[in-house]
Amino acid sequence: MVRGLVRGRAWARAWMRGPVARRDAGMVTSEYAVGIIAAVAFAAVLYKVVTSGQVSEELQGIVGRALNVQM
Repeated sequence: MVRGLVRGRAWARAWMRGPVARRDAGMVTSEYAVGIIAAVAFAAVLYKVVTSGQVSEELQGIVGRALNVQM
């Protein structure tokens, strides 16, 4: 009798977890999509900042000074 109750409880817990696990399975794809969109947006902003005139001049100056360092 006790074994039947234990099996019944285990079955009930597994049955209750089943729909939740199935419902949550599709969220992984949407999370990846949101992450990719955020990464692309960040890359676009970073590209615009780095290729702007003032930042480009500063980067060229830094590289120029680094190449002209006396050892």
